[in-house]
Amino acid sequence: MTGDVIASALATSQYATTTGNLTARMALHSYGTNPQDWFGWLGERLPLAGDVLEVGAGTGELWHRVSHIGRLTVTDFSPVMCARLREVPGARVLRCDATYLPFRAGTVDAVIANSMLYHLDDPDAALREFARVLRPGGRLAVAVNGRDHMADLNTLGPVIGCPDLAVRFHHRNDVTAEATPARVAAHFDDVTVERYPDELVVPAAEPILAYVASMIGPLTAAQEEAARAAIAARIDAEGAFRVRKHTVLISATRGSR
Repeated sequence: MTGDVIASALATSQYATTTGNLTARMALHSYGTNPQDWFGWLGERLPLAGDVLEVGAGTGELWHRVSHIGRLTVTDFSPVMCARLREVPGARVLRCDATYLPFRAGTVDAVIANSMLYHLDDPDAALREFARVLRPGGRLAVAVNGRDHMADLNTLGPVIGCPDLAVRFHHRNDVTAEATPARVAAHFDDVTVERYPDELVVPAAEPILAYVASMIGPLTAAQEEAARAAIAARIDAEGAFRVRKHTVLISATRGSR
């Protein structure tokens, strides 16, 4: 894959037939320095009452950490993700496209889109669809990353002979912490942005190698050796491989427009 691969094609290659890539990426985040992990922090800020819909729910890890108060529906485009989502207690699982949700207009109290809008070719179509299914006064919660999110990993690109590694770690449709609040405001009211404070401090090469492989596929022996050496040098110099994060939660209300 190269930088001209569109967002949906990349998402299909990453998630349509396996949960392993997502699992490897979540594992790296376990090295965060914030004493409250992402799911715990997020759960305190999500609208959880009434009819709750999570779009692009992946493996459903959120709902193994957070208790929903109302009726929960979780969706994903991937059949293997939907199979994992059926393990979420009390949830209804639907396989569908984020831009065409099988709900009547104005029937949902809350929509959650956690780190998924950048997988879409037309994220604005999804935001319009979220607004359509929400009741007036319903709440939206969208998590996205900044343009500099985990940019420290991009230094490994030249080391492994993959100069477009930076492209793979960045967004293909400008769904970023910088641009998305305005996109949300085009469809919703009362838009607020809160950043999740965190940095990864990784003491060994393996979790980083697994993360990189989840993005570009299995590393060759030469690539792994070069990457491992570069990571080890950083750990020796700094005590750990540090990765700065930039993730925000955008919250908004469905108005009467």
